[in-house]
This record gives sequence, structure tokens and C-alpha cells, in this order.
Amino acid sequence: MRSGSAIPVALPAAIILLLSIAAASAGPPGRYEKYDRGVYLPYVNPPGPGEDISALPRLRISFGGRSYGAVMDTGSTGIVVSADKIPNVTNLQSLGPGELTYSSSGRIMIGRWVITPVTISGGDGTRIITAPIAVLAVTRVACTQGARRCSPNEAPRRISMLGVGFGRGGDQAGQSGLGKNPFLNVRNFNDTSSKGEHIRRGYIVTRRGVHVGLTAANTQGDFTYVKLGPVPGGAGWAATPACISVNGAMPAACGSLLMDTGVTAMYLTLPENQAPTDVRAVNGARPTLVAGTTLTISIPAGDSPQALYTFTVGDGFNPLAPRNINLVDRSRQPFVNTSVRFLNGFDYLYDADGGFVGLRWTGHASQTFGKVAPISPSN
Repeated sequence: MRSGSAIPVALPAAIILLLSIAAASAGPPGRYEKYDRGVYLPYVNPPGPGEDISALPRLRISFGGRSYGAVMDTGSTGIVVSADKIPNVTNLQSLGPGELTYSSSGRIMIGRWVITPVTISGGDGTRIITAPIAVLAVTRVACTQGARRCSPNEAPRRISMLGVGFGRGGDQAGQSGLGKNPFLNVRNFNDTSSKGEHIRRGYIVTRRGVHVGLTAANTQGDFTYVKLGPVPGGAGWAATPACISVNGAMPAACGSLLMDTGVTAMYLTLPENQAPTDVRAVNGARPTLVAGTTLTISIPAGDSPQALYTFTVGDGFNPLAPRNINLVDRSRQPFVNTSVRFLNGFDYLYDADGGFVGLRWTGHASQTFGKVAPISPSN
């Protein structure tokens, strides 16, 4: 928890009532009783027990040789590393050319998809080993037009991204999927085979580490579960539904949410009625929101939230408030990329087999900033 006195931000009374009603009608505990295979990987760079998370979380990855620090990124899918980090990369089975674009920075990773098992380790040496999966061995970096943070590179050597997200369309459509997500293709949990039916594919991201594999033990507590829609063609699950309200404006702008541990800034797509000229500003060359603007983000809907949080732009005492906000193309559907600071209020669960996102309020931040109404999954 950050030092200093928090400035209370009162949640709207109607939202508090809705959350209270949902909590009272919550069903039985999450239905993971028969699952017992999983492991906890503490980050290599965790915050202290009482500190906020502000840095991108890191684990270590290895392809049979030395290990490398890698950002654990819920905002992308697939392992992306510079080709020099994979021993004997030219001799590995290849799926052919590939590229993946990180829309927040504008970096385009270009290389070849190669098939290899991967060892992923936490800060205490606990590890998992994946089945052979497709890894993008990057040989060149290009930049999108108007990229925020990108320099072309014809011989990159310091790329290490561990993409474990889902529901990524747009620039990553067709390049990601369940088969490229390392946390969903575990062969070995800490030197013990993962074979058997008592595995629930998914993970729980927390402020100080990640649980890989959902179990009866690690899903305890007051989670609320949001059912995800299927992606056409059976390629996984769609993004988490959410609604965004600026300064209490109604109706809220409803679209999708991305909990992204790969960035420290928030990215917002808002329609004109939620981001009129009087709340917009420019930070350098980038549009943003003026200091003092209040945002409320409700999941999955504004009129029936199971979870929500609120912050005022520029509030240095609210640990969920991002350091920076970037407004992006308003012609798209409403969208919020929360940034890693979301984890200062919530634990974040992804159930790949059932198609759920789960959220659990941690108590690290004051409940004046957010809340969860526990609701169990239906299957």
C-alpha cells in the first residue's frame, strides 16, 4: 500500500446497491473441487508485501540453454523472443514466417514460428515445462505508422515477451490462439507430469505472482465470475465485457476490457459523449484526459456490475489509477486497457476451459476505490 492518506472517492450509491444485491444472491463456491494440478510462480521482481505493483511482472524462460528474464504479458498471446535466445533455432521445426504487433508501442515483431518446449520459472526456482509449442523467433523489428515507442532493428537481441493473454483481435488476430499460450499447454508442473484429467487450464494473476492451473485450493475466496463469449470458429474466448463512464455520464460506453500486465499506462477508446472536448487534453502529441476527470469502469455492465473500480485522473493516492492515460481511435468500439495497476485492487483469473474471467478484491486498496460482488461460475 502506498504511503500517505488516501483521498476517498465515493462509489455511486446505485452501484453500491447493485453490488450488494449481487453479493447476497451469489451461488456456491467456485466449482473446481476435482482439480488439483497447479503451481505458483512468484515474480522475479515482485513488489514488497505491502507495496503497490508498478513495474511489469517478470518470470524467467529457457529453451534448453541459459534462462532469460521475460515480461509476463496478459495483453498478448504467445512467446516472442529474439532468435539468438533459442539454441539451434535453425534446426527446429518451423511453421513458417510470422509477425506480431504490439499496438500499445507500435512495435512489429517479424520472424519465424518455431516449435520447442519452454521452461518457465518463478523467482524461487519453481517451474513449469510446456509441451512443444510455437514460439516466434524474432529476426527483425519494424514500426507501425505513428508508433509510440519503437525503433526499427534489423538484428534484435533483447526481446523476451511471455504472452499469456486471450481475446486479442485486430493486429494479433490469426497469430495467436490457445495452442500458443504457454500457460495452457503445460506438460510438467515443477518436475511432475501434468498428464491426467485433474487439470483445469487457466491461471490466476496476482500482485506478486501467478498461479498456473486452476485448483480447489487456489480458487478459494470471494471471486466473481464473468462468462465470456466464444470467438467464431472455436478459436478461444472473446474479450471481457465492460462499461466506462466519465464523470458519471450516462449511458456508459460499453465494450471490452483488457487486463494488461505488459503496460503501465491506460489506453482508452471512448465515444464523443463520454470524452467531449472539455475533458480532453494533449500530453506531448498524445490525446489524454484532463486532471480531475473521474472514470468508473464496471464489469461486465454498467447497470449490473459484478466488479468495478473508480479513480480520478492525477490521483497519486489511488493505487489503481494509471500513471498515464492515452486516448486512442474513437471510431472503434469502447475499450479500456487497464494497465498492470489493476492488480493493486484485484486478483485476475482466466478459466480457458470454462470460458470465464474471475475477479477477487484483494483488500490491498481501499474499498472506496473498488468492489467485487462474489458470483460463482455456472459450470
